[in-house]
Amino acid sequence: MPLNATAARLSSRTRAVTVQLPIMVESEYDQCDAVGLAGLIAKGELRPTEPIEAAISRIESRNPRLNAVVAKCFDAARGLIAKGLPGGPLAGVPYLVKDLNTWLAGVPATNGSQAFAETTPESDGILVSRLKAAGLVILGKTNTPEFGLNICTAPKLFGPTVNPFDATLSAGGSSGGSACAVASGMLPAAHATDSGGSIRIPASNCGLFGLKPSRGLVPLGHDRAEGLAGFSVAHAVTHSVRDSAMLLDVTHGPIPGAIYSAPDTQGGFLQSLEGDLPQFKVGLCTGGFAGETIDTRCEKAAIDAGRLCESVGCVVEEVISPVDGVALREAFDVLFSANIASVVGSVLSRRLGQNPKTLFEPLTIACAEAGQRRTAVEYVGAIERIQQAADVLGRFFLEYDVLLTPTLAKPPLKLNEVSMDCDNWCVYLEGMLDEIPFTPLFNATGAPAASVPLSKTEDGLPIGIQIGAALGQEKTLRRLARAFEVERPWHSRI
Repeated sequence: MPLNATAARLSSRTRAVTVQLPIMVESEYDQCDAVGLAGLIAKGELRPTEPIEAAISRIESRNPRLNAVVAKCFDAARGLIAKGLPGGPLAGVPYLVKDLNTWLAGVPATNGSQAFAETTPESDGILVSRLKAAGLVILGKTNTPEFGLNICTAPKLFGPTVNPFDATLSAGGSSGGSACAVASGMLPAAHATDSGGSIRIPASNCGLFGLKPSRGLVPLGHDRAEGLAGFSVAHAVTHSVRDSAMLLDVTHGPIPGAIYSAPDTQGGFLQSLEGDLPQFKVGLCTGGFAGETIDTRCEKAAIDAGRLCESVGCVVEEVISPVDGVALREAFDVLFSANIASVVGSVLSRRLGQNPKTLFEPLTIACAEAGQRRTAVEYVGAIERIQQAADVLGRFFLEYDVLLTPTLAKPPLKLNEVSMDCDNWCVYLEGMLDEIPFTPLFNATGAPAASVPLSKTEDGLPIGIQIGAALGQEKTLRRLARAFEVERPWHSRI
């Protein structure tokens, strides 16, 4: 079906308007992205202490109402600057890391769970070491749901993170704390992780750019080669595309013991943003991969993004779902529940006699119980379904350069609309997956995908669109996103 035909079909329904998202502009700090701040510091136009103190001031003043930051190491950051500006291309830029499977020496690694509230690493993980080597000054950790198991960020351990656009709404999850901190202007970029959409979901809800990189490109924060059967990856949420590219430049690369790595990159990610945009072939899909209902505003946002693709020289064709979404949902269920059963079982084996309800939230216990009932044959079958999806998606990308979809099924949800205060894993999972029909595909297959903040609702709530590409094709996504950013700037931090 031609793109214009779909637009006509939706013309009498609720509009999704594409406009600039609001952001405070009070000083150089508020106007600059991370790359820009680093440049001003390097040229001596900002004292090294200024960005750090600006970030600390904003965290202290804004966090009480937003609850994005759950651990602070301000004194350590000030001490680092007092010893002399660190080296690296992002020297002196403030940063936060997500409190999920990320080791930051001397700071609790809770994973949003009471079970790990007293767990404090003695040394940095490899990812944190790479961030520090790039010159980033880490100020603390951001909020996350228990084990990242929610698309809203509201752990019992720390309480909910609210959406900076509307405090009655969720910032998304599981990287909701990081997205809220960046969107509210605390700092220009923050670390995030993604096991089913956890970078892209809060990026969409908070009006940010959020890339989930290819499997194996960036190490996880706890020095593991993979997480959740390969679903988990790490990167960042940012305002600008170039910040995301720079952060990839300074963090990518395999770690010892990695069982696979992403394809080799030719040249830097930041450098790849230069030059003319190739004529990409884009497949536009607005229907849920498993037949999920998509809010008209999200559907229209994706169609509008298709038009924008055409305006920058791409060829756009409407496509139906390239994969079996029902099979993906079934595999997601098996792999996640079995992995959580392993985590919960490991904790309880070291705390014999302790009531699980004092350590874990109801949904985590229900998920673990479901996982304990899975058989090895079911697990192998889930892996096979994932491989089939990867095969189909790989063939799709032989014909198309990009798959364009809405990021989510709806605009930002109400706080606790998806709550972990639930003891039925099947009911919870069905409801959660209905909200994220497009994002888990790229975790399952390992291919990269990004949420781009191109639209908003009539009452000012952000709506993201997702662009995905073949394994190792981050540069394709960045070049297209950069073209979007030039045509329709969504922030002033460039």
